[in-house]
Amino acid sequence: MPNFLNRLLGRHPENIKAHVEIYTWQTCPYCIRAKVLLMWKGVKFTEYKIDGDGAARVKMAERANGRRSVPQIFINDRHIGGCDDLYELDAKAQLDPLLILAPD
Repeated sequence: MPNFLNRLLGRHPENIKAHVEIYTWQTCPYCIRAKVLLMWKGVKFTEYKIDGDGAARVKMAERANGRRSVPQIFINDRHIGGCDDLYELDAKAQLDPLLILAPD
């Protein structure tokens, strides 16, 4: 998106330094919704599409404290949770501060 539109919308993707990872299924509506929020904010994220990949789902669950639903989202290797958790952080103005932190 051109810089002038980002400024007009109050977005600052140039400030985002966090490493964001999201485990998804291709047709999952919650996964799509979570990715839309991240894209809207200008976040470049790593997506792991785990459709039908049992080993990847086990790895995700290990990282996500046993949670097996998708999406599962990590910011700087910290487990954030799923789509609702991501939107809740945004609603409480707690997501943007996480996104500007560089990974350790």
